[in-house]
This record gives sequence, structure tokens and C-alpha cells, in this order.
Amino acid sequence: MAEENSQNAAGGSQATDQNKQQLQFAVQRIYVKDISFEAPNSPAVFQQPFKPKVSLDLNTSSKKVGDDLFEVVIKVTAQVKHSEEGTTSFLAEIEQAGLFRISGIEGAQLEHTLGAFCPNVLFPYARECVDNLVNRGGFPPLMLAPVNFEAIYAQKKKREAEQAQQQGEQTTQ
Repeated sequence: MAEENSQNAAGGSQATDQNKQQLQFAVQRIYVKDISFEAPNSPAVFQQPFKPKVSLDLNTSSKKVGDDLFEVVIKVTAQVKHSEEGTTSFLAEIEQAGLFRISGIEGAQLEHTLGAFCPNVLFPYARECVDNLVNRGGFPPLMLAPVNFEAIYAQKKKREAEQAQQQGEQTTQ
């Protein structure tokens, strides 16, 4: 009996090990896909006190580019205007991307990984790139706050569910 239990336990752990081997998540490469910086009102912008009003736009996208290989892109657009005059001090745009090898994850779990986990991996690189870009443009670093991609993903799924429910109600009327 004890032998049987140890064999079952050993067999069970082998099955678990196989499942763990099938699940794979690896960062293949992190890179800047697109980058842009504009300071349309320079040099006049440097001749006045810097009183920034920051607007930030953040988007993520993903696509399958090969067998178990996915590209995830975070697009960060930071527009800084002079708070009193409303003139644009600078506009910085960056598309920070990464190639991720993901296998053994499917459906909603894969969608969650691509929509929340991968952007969490990429965002520190995007923050650093934006800071560096802005600094090279002659402005103080922007120092973007951390972003909770889990919350953004949850909000997106909630909006999609609400829209699907509204469309379902419209078709039944």
C-alpha cells in the first residue's frame, strides 16, 4: 500500500513536471520600435519659466508573429504645455516593444498575459526612454509614475462586457 501511494505520488509529480515544462514564458528581446520628440516652440520655450501641464496617453497592443512568439507594444505619448500660455513645450512619443515566447497558455489567460503582464515588463524601459528623450531635448526628466496594467486590463474587460451586454439588449428589442 505504501509502495502504491509512493508510485502514485511519483506519477502525479511527473505529470505536474510535464505541465510545468509545457508552460513557457520568456522575454526574447526588448526594443524601441518608434520614437519621436518635438519641441515646436524652441528656443522661446527656454526663455520663460518652465511651468508644465502634462497630458499622457498610454496604449498597448499585441500580435502573434510566429509559433508561440508574440510582439507586445506600449505606446506612450507625453505632451507638455506651458500651464499659463497653453503653448506646447514638447511632445514625446515612444513605442516600446518586446518579443515574448509564450507557450502552454491559451484563451483568457493568454489574453491577460499579453494585456497586463507583458506591458508591466516593458513599462520601466519605456519610462527610462521617455526620461532620456526629454532630457536630451533640454527639459527636465518627466519621471512618469508607475502604471497598474492589471487595473487597466480589468477596466478594459469590464467595458467590453458592458458593450456586449448593451448590444445584446439592442438586438432583442
